Amino acid sequence: MTNSRVRTAWLTAGLVLVVAAGVLSLCVGTRQVPLSAVLDALTHGGSSPDALVVRSLRVPRTAVGLTAGAALGLAGAGLQAVTRNPLADPGILGLSQGAAAGVVLAISLGLANGFSGYVWYAFAGAVLAACVVYAIAARGRGGASPVKLALAGTALAAMVAGLNSVVLTTSSATLDQFRFWQVGALSGRDAGTVGRMLPFIAVGALLVLACARGLDALALGDETARALGHRVQLVRACTALGATLLTAAAVAAAGPIAFVGLAVPHLARRLVAADHRWLLPLSALLGAALLVTADVAGRVVRPPAEVPAGVMTALVGVPVLVVLVRRRKEVAT
Repeated sequence: MTNSRVRTAWLTAGLVLVVAAGVLSLCVGTRQVPLSAVLDALTHGGSSPDALVVRSLRVPRTAVGLTAGAALGLAGAGLQAVTRNPLADPGILGLSQGAAAGVVLAISLGLANGFSGYVWYAFAGAVLAACVVYAIAARGRGGASPVKLALAGTALAAMVAGLNSVVLTTSSATLDQFRFWQVGALSGRDAGTVGRMLPFIAVGALLVLACARGLDALALGDETARALGHRVQLVRACTALGATLLTAAAVAAAGPIAFVGLAVPHLARRLVAADHRWLLPLSALLGAALLVTADVAGRVVRPPAEVPAGVMTALVGVPVLVVLVRRRKEVAT
């Protein structure tokens, strides 16, 4: 088989995984719902207990998980390419801490209550953090280089985390509300959450995907990319902006979800190599499948209680990442 056929096969497999994860999410939980009842609820509605569980609880939850997972996977692949850092994830530009600062501010000032109210403040905090990081990194010679972006993001994240801690340790009421968002979960999200996320995720995905060829060139170095006719700073800025929109929307809706944006691009890279025309969409598909599967696992591991999806992705992501690193090391030796 040619490389394109192999890559097409992996993309198809990724799509199948997404569909399977979505169906599993609709069927499995504290209340087991047969597939026939799920299909009946989706096509005919109804007011039976199964239909209400599927349509009012699991459909919004699954939709948020698929959308947020795809956004984080795509953002992680884009940021690893922009920074040329295999350990980069959506938090490298201070996005997660910026979103957390927005939520802390909203809670402490009484501006919002509940997940629906947190979305816009978290989104604004993440976007503001990314703008500050890029402004800092862009100063001086060389512009916003990968190293300067990573350093500026790490420094800002540490500072914002400290400020968040000051507020949280001095206000128990704020801490009580914030800790439920901070853990990263899909429960309690309503249908409107996806609608609020979707425009930003669509724009962010278009920006990142449009830079696929430029990201391939950046992997060869800035000078080589310029020699091939690519505008390096424009590619880097567009990809960073797209990843910011993707991450901000995902974190605002689901909270900080660990390891999806870090581990998924490594897995996708092993399957389709470093061609970003294939790597980016596969990362999105695998990210969606991983987050929803982790959410389902969290529902059944300790019934009737639930383990948040953010905890499960860390538990699943760490072993996967360790295996990938070990295999890469073995190949290198």
